[in-house]
Amino acid sequence: MKIDLTETNSSKINAAMVQARRDIGTPAIGMVLTLVIVTDEENAYDALKSANDASHEHPSRIVVVIKRASRSPRSRRDARLDAEVRVGADSGSGETVVLRLHGELVDHAQSVVLPLLLPDAPVVVWWPDGAPADLAGDPLGALGQRRITDTYSCEDPIRALGGRAGAYAPGDTDLSWTRITPWRSMLAAALDQQALSVVSATVEGEDENPSCELLAMWLADRLQVPVKRTLSSGPGLTAVRLSTKDGDIVLDRADGALATLCMPGQPDRAVALKRRDTAELLAEELRRLDPDNTYEASLKFGVARLEASAAPAEADPAEAPAEAAPAKPAKPAAKPTKKAPAK
Repeated sequence: MKIDLTETNSSKINAAMVQARRDIGTPAIGMVLTLVIVTDEENAYDALKSANDASHEHPSRIVVVIKRASRSPRSRRDARLDAEVRVGADSGSGETVVLRLHGELVDHAQSVVLPLLLPDAPVVVWWPDGAPADLAGDPLGALGQRRITDTYSCEDPIRALGGRAGAYAPGDTDLSWTRITPWRSMLAAALDQQALSVVSATVEGEDENPSCELLAMWLADRLQVPVKRTLSSGPGLTAVRLSTKDGDIVLDRADGALATLCMPGQPDRAVALKRRDTAELLAEELRRLDPDNTYEASLKFGVARLEASAAPAEADPAEAPAEAAPAKPAKPAAKPTKKAPAK
């Protein structure tokens, strides 16, 4: 069921949702959180489709906030709220409210969204594109326990990672980080099988890919070894090599779907490592609503090392270091660090 409301307010929207649930016989119970999506008209359809797919695992009230730009000073003063209420088959397994804010109301979106939140339920705010620099300081971001962004959609993803590290607050996360969860799990499991001492690592993937950078940051943080970034034609992240004194552990995914895991003294094995769509990534993030301390540590540690390695490059580009993260002196190969990646 769809209900269109023009020049409305939050009270009328709530009343419309209650009436729609009564008409189709759907109770309000069963929804576990409120997902607030802050986007524009161009990205609204794809974002809402991904959220509806994820709602089959996490039934939720989805509130889509679309801020409509005003073209003239007069229209800027004319505040107006238009809404579309979707309940039942048109809104996944929960209910959806699409808000279009006009005029001065654009600057007060939180006052419109606040009455529409489910009572006593967590709030997650997601920016598919165009996230603010300070997520927790944003009026809408302040409403959420978790705040989800995607640096892959930024014009300069690597610079965006630095901004995320500088303004990080507990609850912030990034779908570029979520994309490497299977890689981190596979590498951690490989090191659990064999007690090998890693002396260096190499991460191979597309240029300016934030997932590749985050994986390199995670390895550098957990292993405390030099991590080198090499480029490939993709798609995305293509290979990771962990060098040990007994041989290399290699996880190679050339086609974006099936990977090969090579370990010293063991036969090569094929592992499923497909590239996941946005709905799967979003569903994973909604499974945990507590702060991701591993993401925080990897992001801050990695960005600090990148900034340290970039400092001499600005003075003399010809002497830029080849490794991505050598802020601390690398330990001798004879005494490698034995700390394995955390799962």
